[in-house]
Amino acid sequence: MRLAKERASLNIEGREYDLPLVKASQGPDGILISSMRNDEFVTLDPGFLTTAQCESKITYIDGDQSILRYRGYPIEQLCENATFLEVAFLLIFGNLPKEDVLRDFIANILQRTIVGEDFQTFLGQFPREAHPMTVLASSVNALESFLPQTTDISDEMQFRDAAMHVMAKVRTIVSFILRRRRNEPLLYPNGKNGYVDDFMRLCFGRPYEEYVPDQVLITALDKLLILQADHEQNCSTSVVRVTGSSNASLYASVSAGINALSGPLHGGANEAAFKQLLDIKSQRDSYGTTVKAFVEDAKAKSKKIMGLGHRVYKSYDPRASIAKEQVMAIHKRGIGDSELLEIALELEQIVSHDEYFLERKLYPNIDFWTALCYHSIGFEPEMFTTLFALARIPGWIAHWREMHQDPLNKIGRPRQVYSGHTKRDYPKKIRFAFKKG
Repeated sequence: MRLAKERASLNIEGREYDLPLVKASQGPDGILISSMRNDEFVTLDPGFLTTAQCESKITYIDGDQSILRYRGYPIEQLCENATFLEVAFLLIFGNLPKEDVLRDFIANILQRTIVGEDFQTFLGQFPREAHPMTVLASSVNALESFLPQTTDISDEMQFRDAAMHVMAKVRTIVSFILRRRRNEPLLYPNGKNGYVDDFMRLCFGRPYEEYVPDQVLITALDKLLILQADHEQNCSTSVVRVTGSSNASLYASVSAGINALSGPLHGGANEAAFKQLLDIKSQRDSYGTTVKAFVEDAKAKSKKIMGLGHRVYKSYDPRASIAKEQVMAIHKRGIGDSELLEIALELEQIVSHDEYFLERKLYPNIDFWTALCYHSIGFEPEMFTTLFALARIPGWIAHWREMHQDPLNKIGRPRQVYSGHTKRDYPKKIRFAFKKG
């Protein structure tokens, strides 16, 4: 922690509080208010809009300038030059790996992709129609019981083992969930294939047939995973940190993150954005409703258009333009629903020139384009958020590790401003005696 020479001064009802300033390498400095913990005032910040729960060296975002960097590297450069597993190593361990280190890292992950027969039996107990995120969260939580030798949070080697198991097995679990939903036979991982290549085979291959995935689809999915690998202190990452602060295992913490991600205001937004495109298409085909009419109706009713705007980005989401490039590359191959792409492009064009959306800084975000991209690759909408979770695994692991290495780490325990009843006495009851007979 780098304390500034300057101090912040807070005056409340004539009482002066002298608070240290914590210097940021970029972005706003922090005011350290923990010294007020036992006084008669607490800070109240619904949604934690101006509250930093930690110092972090992992991800930097400047929402006004459309900047996203992992460990200092711009997201545009990482998508252009790196692979998902290379970015995963960067996030978790802090630096880009040398070639031999990366090779070993990849090999160690691919060696752990198989889940045992007992675990497959466990997965088979969920109803096929259960939402994939429910199954995924439960499955990751259950991994701890199958891998008890990797749960000592004070042991660095056990942490590394657990981290690679999660990276490896979540990919396999997602493919199992997809195939069970389709009532298709499960395929076993092949460690000789690449991480994304083999994931495509696990999802879409057929038994006893060679599967040769389209390289354009592999590239697109790899870049989408990079784009969503981390995003600073969002809802699910904060949940992972708070859960881990109790010394819960990595498995339990990641499972908690998956549950938080499942909400429609967080990871579920890409599924909602895609279903919205389907609604527009249905209205257009059935009633001749234009995209512009849909937008005007949404404006008139103050109805939210999914896939627009972001809590952090007040200009264009830098991830959205990269995701759009992948959608366009896939469609140039003649893959995907051209009518849905046409609707998405028209919707983007309308909102990008409409003062209503410009004044509110509602630009297309990453959910707007990843939904189309996932669908074009072959995934159904219910699987979209599991792919988001697969991408976010290295970010969650990185934050869990950073938190445990922080000497100032404490168990998460927010305060509150109580506004309920003051002391009330329990009312005396009138007791009635009943005679038998």
